[in-house]
Amino acid sequence: MSDKATIIYTQTDEAPALATYSLLPIVSAFSKAAGIQIETRDISLSGRMLAGFPDYCSAEQKQPDDLTELGDLAKKPEANIIKLPNISASMPQLLACIKELQEKGYALPEYPESPANDKEKDIKTSYDKVKGSAVNPVLREGNSDRRAPGAVKEFARNNPHSMGDWKNDSITHVASMESHDFYGSELSVTLDNDDNFSIEFENSNGKRTTLKAGSPLKAGEVIDASVLSCKALRSFLEAEMQDAKENGVLFSVHLKATMMKVSDPILFGHVVSVYFKDLFEKHADTFANLGVNPNNGFGTILQQIQELPAELRDEIETDIQACYDKRPSLGNG
Repeated sequence: MSDKATIIYTQTDEAPALATYSLLPIVSAFSKAAGIQIETRDISLSGRMLAGFPDYCSAEQKQPDDLTELGDLAKKPEANIIKLPNISASMPQLLACIKELQEKGYALPEYPESPANDKEKDIKTSYDKVKGSAVNPVLREGNSDRRAPGAVKEFARNNPHSMGDWKNDSITHVASMESHDFYGSELSVTLDNDDNFSIEFENSNGKRTTLKAGSPLKAGEVIDASVLSCKALRSFLEAEMQDAKENGVLFSVHLKATMMKVSDPILFGHVVSVYFKDLFEKHADTFANLGVNPNNGFGTILQQIQELPAELRDEIETDIQACYDKRPSLGNG
């Protein structure tokens, strides 16, 4: 990037990519008149994927690691972040992208669901780094210690945003779990001395499985842990869905302060399976045979049932509509 005033416009996928075709030329025209240079960086799923596997690409196919560059830039005080992109890429999208790139002549490796050796573990780690849920924290890290300038704060004080009149009888509300969630269970400790820690899972039968072997900690470091009860989460979701239905308000889910890379797909999976509880219970065997995983989103389930005989597929689609009729309407945010 040059010393000249520059705006970096990120190239992404899906709807933002469509908007780029119409918006970027407009931004470029206005910025040119103001003497501002426009540069682009490719952080699309395919771009991130190719940047993570340079050894599998020819010289013409290699893609620079634009995401890392932007992640480093976001931490610098001279970087003024106008709007961060919100990246998403589920496992089905990841697998579809691998297949499409392979068909276009890119010798990318297959995604190893269950790595059998160190090489496959490295491949899986590289792919996992380009998932949508792993991208947002990289770009947003620069916001963690960023403060609004005094002039901006003063302007906000003098020109408060008008939200309009808020009626006391509004039934719109925000609900959150009151116990057994990440917030309520979090514990932390500051180490007095060097130490080691490991993570183990103990099932209902008392059997322990090591999830992370002993790892070192230094004196003065802070380690914390929290846990969320799936049973409590599902009970909370069921209660809120019923409340939304009874009161005639839209139901919407917002996840905050979670590990997006790990938790969000699982939490959303519970939302899907609770909302469509009757569907999952009635067609449990069929869904098991199809390998249905609600963590991959409901859109994937709709794709998977297309493999079924027409009569069974029609029955499932009828049951899906019955769930929509029984449950509250959904709000998209």
